[in-house]
Amino acid sequence: MKKNIYSISLILFFFTILFFSSSAFNTRDDYEEKLAKKKLKSFDESLKNESISKIIEKVGLSFLGTEYVAGTLDENIYSEKLVIKISGLDCVTFVENTLAMSRAIESGSATFENYKDELQTIRYRDGKIEGYTSRLHYFSDWIYDNEQKGIVKDITKKIGGVPYNKKINFMSTHSDSYKQLGTDDGESNAIIKSIEKKINSRNLYYIPKGEVDTYYDDLQTGDIIATTTEIKGLDVTHTGYIYKKNGKTYFLHASIIAKEVIVSKEELKAYLKSDKKKTGIMVARPLDVN
Repeated sequence: MKKNIYSISLILFFFTILFFSSSAFNTRDDYEEKLAKKKLKSFDESLKNESISKIIEKVGLSFLGTEYVAGTLDENIYSEKLVIKISGLDCVTFVENTLAMSRAIESGSATFENYKDELQTIRYRDGKIEGYTSRLHYFSDWIYDNEQKGIVKDITKKIGGVPYNKKINFMSTHSDSYKQLGTDDGESNAIIKSIEKKINSRNLYYIPKGEVDTYYDDLQTGDIIATTTEIKGLDVTHTGYIYKKNGKTYFLHASIIAKEVIVSKEELKAYLKSDKKKTGIMVARPLDVN
């Protein structure tokens, strides 16, 4: 009898934890949705008449001071869903949220639903959520996929980039660092390997960091920057936007060092030189919404 009571108590305790956890997630989701709606409404309606570059500048700067928070897309390791979180951003989610909001504004429909659709389209391969591996984890792949969708244009080679000869395999060779890759008996890791194979079949380009200032005139506010790296198997380590002010070229990004979204104090070249592991940049230019 005592064992039965104990078993029932454990079951009740388990479901109580599950209920309150679910409630906490729903409360958080509602809070983030309200924040996103409020931000979308804060922009003047006339902004839709500006170029995507100008809109990105306005939206990106509105995030200044937002806390840097890593790993927000990986809190649930058993199912993949569209995560809305703008109260805390890492470098990629800052780029994605700014771009999604900017595209929604330029389209003339700055609604929460339109922003969500844009965010999903930007974040996932072909815009479809089909598990963890459908998210665009490698940023060079993110650029490629979003170029295919007509959202950005990779201009790295055009403005003077040189071949970026590197084998990309960091995720598959460090699968223990990605909890989601260990939930399905290796199936996800096999898919990641096939994605890496496709990335390695492409011609990638970058601008070496020592030459970045040579191309300042070719860069404009709103260009997406991805910093290449000497880390074995990895394509890029950081992302953000170009921000031009008073004839100088700065970096608008969610900084892990400053722990918030900032505009770099120094120009882009000096910023890159401050990190020995950064080797240069890839550049993707957002395109106006048709």
